[in-house]
This record gives sequence, C-alpha cells and structure tokens, in this order.
Amino acid sequence: MEDNTTLYTIIVHSENFSGILNQVAAVFTRLQVNIESLNVSASSMRNVHKFTISCKTTARNIDKILKQINKKLDVINAAAYTDDDIFQSEIAMFKISTDEFKNWDDTSRLLRGYNTHIVEVTPEFLVVELAGSSEAIDSLYSELDKIGCVRQFVRSGKVAVTSSPLEKVNDLLSRRQERYRYRTEQ
Repeated sequence: MEDNTTLYTIIVHSENFSGILNQVAAVFTRLQVNIESLNVSASSMRNVHKFTISCKTTARNIDKILKQINKKLDVINAAAYTDDDIFQSEIAMFKISTDEFKNWDDTSRLLRGYNTHIVEVTPEFLVVELAGSSEAIDSLYSELDKIGCVRQFVRSGKVAVTSSPLEKVNDLLSRRQERYRYRTEQ
C-alpha cells in the first residue's frame, strides 16, 4: 500500500440544499479516507456554501475524491490544495482551571505569548480563545496540558482561502453565466 500521504485541503462549493454534506462525506467513507477537519459555511456568493475539508491521503485518492464530489448534482466545484496554495486558520477555546492558573505564574505569560483572547473569567475557570494555525493550537494545548489545567477544549475545523486572486469557482461561474447569456440571446 502507498504511504505517500500528504495533507490536502479540499474546498467544495455547492448550492445550499439539504443532504449534500452527507453525499460529500460518503465519498470519503467509500474510499476509506479519514476527514481530519470539516467546516461548512456560507461563501462570498449568495446561496453558495463552502466546505473546507482536510484529509491526509495520496494524490491518487485525491483525484478519485475530486472526481466523485464533482459528479454530485448540487456541487458547483471541488478542488484540492496543499498548504502552499492556501491561507488557513482555526479557532480553539480552552477552559482552564483558575486554581491551577493562579498557582502557576508562567501560565499568564504563556497565554499572552500565544496572543490568546480572554472570553470569560469566573472564580472556577477561565475561558480563552486562540485563532491561528493548527500547529499553534496543538502547541498551546500541549503546554497547558503539561500544567494540568485544561478542563475543556474544543477547536473548529480549518477555514481557508486560496492564495490566488480568485477562487476557481468564481471563474467557473462567470463562464457558465456567459454561456447562459449567449444561449438566451440566440
């Protein structure tokens, strides 16, 4: 079996219809590719949703995944990117025990070093938020876990924009619109 896996970010644009998330996820299940992170949200285009999916797999599997996703009726476009092709970020929230926090002076310095944002402070806990790379979130979690002060932890899926001026879907939709205008003018 091939072990030349790469971390890919797949960006899927689809119409906003129910069931499309299940259809997209089923492609990964059939090919036995694990989804590392998934984020679905509105895109910059009206009535178009954007899926940002991270997975570690081979180039061969990525080709299969893209072909199958692009065949879906409600999908406008799906494309795969490596980290060099995108700007990406995640957000994480940490609930930290204030007892541990008070007893360890370097914790506040640590949080400032990661440029965290304090969301809530209570006598029992502190909630902080970190927006940044997966590596920064992993690193902060590791540091706080060593102290033993993490009560809860949650992170979003990756969000990403391409490093090109326009996404491929913009060009695709423009060409479709031009063809439609041409046909209606005939």
